[in-house]
Amino acid sequence: MDNAFEFTIKSVCFDEHYRPSENTRTTTNFANLARGERRQENLRNTLTMINNRFNALAHWDNAGGDRYALELEIVSAEMQIGVEGNGQAIPLIEVLKTTIVDRKTNERLEGIVGNNFSSYVRDYDFSVVLLGHNRGQAEFSTPDNFGDLHGKLFKCFVNSAAYRQHFKKSPVICLSVSNTKTYHRTENQHPVLGVEYQQDEYSLTDEYFKKMGLK
Repeated sequence: MDNAFEFTIKSVCFDEHYRPSENTRTTTNFANLARGERRQENLRNTLTMINNRFNALAHWDNAGGDRYALELEIVSAEMQIGVEGNGQAIPLIEVLKTTIVDRKTNERLEGIVGNNFSSYVRDYDFSVVLLGHNRGQAEFSTPDNFGDLHGKLFKCFVNSAAYRQHFKKSPVICLSVSNTKTYHRTENQHPVLGVEYQQDEYSLTDEYFKKMGLK
């Protein structure tokens, strides 16, 4: 499967001047901030909030609370079918890449890629495939092999030469999920991530992202 696809990676700075491209999903969080009459004010306030929160977490040797700044890039991955490169590029996913700027030492530290995850195939699976499968059914269920294609495409992208050329670290995906499962608080508490919660049963979203190699 690796030889069947080629990936192209593009990026744009997410700053107060950011404008969404025509291919950007309309429901993407960072794109929504950049629309409307107060777009620049929204972007500026969001970036200030991000920097303030990061400095609050990295408070050691940072008495003024302004030592660090985060630079964000919106990374778009397109997939082209066929090793000859003659096919039409298909928009696949969008993620955020972070760079930490140390204003005290003038160092630039590479952060993680992933963060806010947007996927066109995932949208189709949940909004079209899953909806159509359960239409008129008495009980909710998932189609056979639900999420398999998305999982394989994601793994193919992460293992591609294009990904390795642009990123040194594995992706970390952050999600906000509405769930009917019960979560139980554990004794574990990370200094940045916070308290760990566990659930007795995996949700549909958990199972879907498990097929991507994430857990």
